[in-house]
Amino acid sequence: MTSKTLRDAYEDLHRHPELSFQEHRTSGVAASWLRDHAYEVIEGLGGTGVAGVLRRGDGPVVWLRADMDGLPVTEETGLPYASGVDGVSHACGHDMHVTWLMGATAELAAAEDWQGTVVAIFQPAEELARGAQAMVEDGLATRVPKPEIVLGQHVAPLPAGAIGLTPGPMWAASDSLRVTIHGRGGHGSRPETTVDPIVIAAATVLRLQTIVAREVSTAETAVVTVGAVQAGAKHNIIPDTATLLLNVRTYDPKVRSRVLASIERIARAEAAAAGAPREPEVVIEESAPTLTNDVPAAERTRRALESVAGPDRVVNPGPLPSSEDVQVLATAAGAPITYWLLGGADPALFAGATSIEELIEVAGRIPSNHSPLYHPVPEPTITAGVAALVAAAREWLGAGPTR
Repeated sequence: MTSKTLRDAYEDLHRHPELSFQEHRTSGVAASWLRDHAYEVIEGLGGTGVAGVLRRGDGPVVWLRADMDGLPVTEETGLPYASGVDGVSHACGHDMHVTWLMGATAELAAAEDWQGTVVAIFQPAEELARGAQAMVEDGLATRVPKPEIVLGQHVAPLPAGAIGLTPGPMWAASDSLRVTIHGRGGHGSRPETTVDPIVIAAATVLRLQTIVAREVSTAETAVVTVGAVQAGAKHNIIPDTATLLLNVRTYDPKVRSRVLASIERIARAEAAAAGAPREPEVVIEESAPTLTNDVPAAERTRRALESVAGPDRVVNPGPLPSSEDVQVLATAAGAPITYWLLGGADPALFAGATSIEELIEVAGRIPSNHSPLYHPVPEPTITAGVAALVAAAREWLGAGPTR
């Protein structure tokens, strides 16, 4: 395996992004790669998921996970290998994740100084927070050996090769909700004959802002975002319904439960105050748990990451409000998880930034994940990411640093 082989694979994946649960081509690339490197392959897990198993006798079992799906974002990078799919791109960097895991599986297959089992998991639909659960429901935890550890990494707008690892809660739980408010429609010239769901929606949006401001302690963390208000089709028609799309981020399960209950209470109360003909419907459409790195496991993994990145290149960014569903895999397997960020931005952009606060400040000024302008620099990101994943796997396989 050469760096150019992985670079070619990365550019090919970047050109051909696929939306959640539609990763047929990507999963085919992953499955073919695994077979070429002597892994047992299970396809179709949770729809388009792939697992590869490489057994080397008795010893620890390590799961390595990468997500595969793209986003409904039109790419604006101008790259020569930019997305060739209208309205879809790898704006979150999952093509890099797939490339890293491909490279790591090849290096581990080529090494002969470890014993145990490597399980490579190429997961669909992380962007819907449903792919991990779909693989679990399809029997992943019983169809491959039970792990001692689940490992993974996410590309981030940090200097290429820099690593961010936080023991304990690292990424927030995320809940996406649809609130459907029911009114009674009619002509805009006769509002007294209607119950206007748009007015109810407006009052609800304002009242929702008081949850974090007045119901969440200053010692706790929560975010409530109203991302969309959808209602009506014409200037002079009062519609029957209005819809709010919300997202909630929390770290503490008790805070999460309290915030979700408050959303439902407020929606129902505002509807009742306006005389709505029926109660609103509050539905959680997507949900991912808090990503919590096992503290002893994170410290053990940190040593391995420092061996390849350097001690000064592995930092603790603290809990972040991003979210991920990889925790679902670890919970289903009953295993600890260690998950970290790995920088993919041009290091020159961070010249002079030395502290984690300065790194984060610079990262806030450059295109980040989910932006139509976001893209990692292929090198040294590919090489650094493969090295990090291999080092972490070898630590848990008891093989020590790569020789």
